[in-house]
Amino acid sequence: MHDASAGKMPTARSYLTGLALALVLTAIPFVLVYFKLLAATAMLLVIATAAIIQIVIHLKYFLHINLTDAPRENLLALCFAATLIFIMVGGSLWIMFDLHDRMVTPFEQQPPSLH
Repeated sequence: MHDASAGKMPTARSYLTGLALALVLTAIPFVLVYFKLLAATAMLLVIATAAIIQIVIHLKYFLHINLTDAPRENLLALCFAATLIFIMVGGSLWIMFDLHDRMVTPFEQQPPSLH
C-alpha cells in the first residue's frame, strides 16, 4: 500500500508514531475519568475532542488517507465512515435518552387513584 502524500511505502516508524498517538489519546480520557480530574462537562468535552483527534490519527497513520488530494475512493470511504459514525453515535444517544425517560418518568408521576 502506497502512501499517497509522499508517494512511497509507509514505514514502521509511521505506524509506531500512530500507535503511540492512539495510545496517548486513549489513556487521557481513562485517566481523567478514573481520577476525576475535571468537572463532568469539561471531561465530556475532552473525551469528545480526544475521540475526534484519534479518528484523524487513524485515518492518517493507519489508513493512509490524505485529504489534500483525495481520490474519489477516499472521499467515498470517508463519507461512508462519517455516516456510520453518525448512525452509531446518534442511535446510541437516542436509546440512552429514551431509556432514561422510560425509567425516570414512571417514578415521578403518581398513579391514578381507583377510589
